Amino acid sequence: MPVHFGTDGWRAVISDTFTFTTLRLVTQAIADAVASTNWENGFSQLDEASKRRMVVGFDTRFLSDRYAKEVARVLAANDFNVLLSQSDAPTPVISYAVHHMQAAGGVMITASHNAPRYNGIKLKSAYGSSASPEQCRRVEVYLNDNEEQGRGPNLMEYEHATEQKKIVRFNPIPAYYEHIRKLVNFDIIADSQIRVVVDSMYGSGRGAIRGILQGTGCEVHEIRGDMNPGFGGVHPEPITQYLGALAGAISTGAGDFGLATDGDADRIGAIDERGNFVDPHKIMALALRYLVQKRGWSGSVVRTVSTTRMIDRLAVKYGLKVHETPVGFNHIADIMQKEDVLIGGEESGGISIKGHIPEGDGVLMGLLLLEIIADAKTSLYDLVQSLLDEVGPAFYERTDLRLNRPVSKSVITARLQDNAPASIGGESLASISTLDGIKYLLADESWLLIRPSGTEPVLRVYAEGRSREMVKALLDFGESIASDMA
Repeated sequence: MPVHFGTDGWRAVISDTFTFTTLRLVTQAIADAVASTNWENGFSQLDEASKRRMVVGFDTRFLSDRYAKEVARVLAANDFNVLLSQSDAPTPVISYAVHHMQAAGGVMITASHNAPRYNGIKLKSAYGSSASPEQCRRVEVYLNDNEEQGRGPNLMEYEHATEQKKIVRFNPIPAYYEHIRKLVNFDIIADSQIRVVVDSMYGSGRGAIRGILQGTGCEVHEIRGDMNPGFGGVHPEPITQYLGALAGAISTGAGDFGLATDGDADRIGAIDERGNFVDPHKIMALALRYLVQKRGWSGSVVRTVSTTRMIDRLAVKYGLKVHETPVGFNHIADIMQKEDVLIGGEESGGISIKGHIPEGDGVLMGLLLLEIIADAKTSLYDLVQSLLDEVGPAFYERTDLRLNRPVSKSVITARLQDNAPASIGGESLASISTLDGIKYLLADESWLLIRPSGTEPVLRVYAEGRSREMVKALLDFGESIASDMA
């Protein structure tokens, strides 16, 4: 299988396609791309030392630490000065380090929320955001050219590289904590004496939220925070079916509510005191409402095509501009770099706010949600109900259909556009979007989205409706037409 950078990096099965040999070849292509002319807009503004500086981090997956060392060896052999994380760390922490250390870019060894058998690479730009599609294509071009020319990777012995200071181990956490303390009001949290359960899902976010809350008076009970490369046999994705352990901890009185981060902690999910899953749609909407009403913030709002329309209704109320992008935080990051963005996020749980790097951050958003609850002096359940009373109701579900054969997004989009229904669930079709896959928007603002995943061999069917019955009607319709293509 050829190496392809999808929605957020390259991912493959360990010991199948994701091997040390392939990783070295990909890293060589990254080194060639970063060293090339015009690696990214604004790159010329970096000094010469920064242009030869790269940050490398890794998560808790099988062999991730070893893979990170191999990446560092190749980069060092290509005359880059490498800052290699001392231990596993969240992706947003490594991304912030790229920005803070004024590096040309970064490489994060992670497969994020994917199954334990996967590993991968997330490539970071100098801004701390995910590399743009153009940058990723440049890496692929160099990879193909090197293969055609029979050029293997440059390598430097790890011990020699460390002796020569070409590879330096560092701790990215302190600088990240200092930055986060400027974005979250810990005084409000400290005054609340709130109790929270943090589920790190055995990922590299382990200890991050608990660590920064030390000394605030907030009681933190962390679960699944030890090293387990198999993630306990579940996908490290903070969605309902994988958060039984967190719901169980809440039910036994371990905390007032729960926060969960994914395998590399760039995504967030929550469980309220009644055991209900609070999805990223609601978390983003709660954050938007809080930042405008309590902090008086302004700016544009960016959401992906698969994210709730509650965001749009709040933006109308506050007179804020809304951008809709394809799925993938790199698209959100593009806009965050160009204009004053108050908040940007996607349905999968990657969300960022003004003042932060253009990168989804589950740690930051978990802490901000904690501040929101503490400030309201009420429960998470009641906060969500007040939100739904204001801009809801909104019910959301997603189904993933495993693909048996490759599918073309353009072919699927064209076919579904040509055969668009007049109505679904009794609501007439208002408009069609082909921004990313096919999206049917109905008259009552319910919607159905069908698109192939950019990171897994699945076809995703998303639906949001004003009632559970409408969501079921949307999903049934979507699955019926999508299954023919799976």
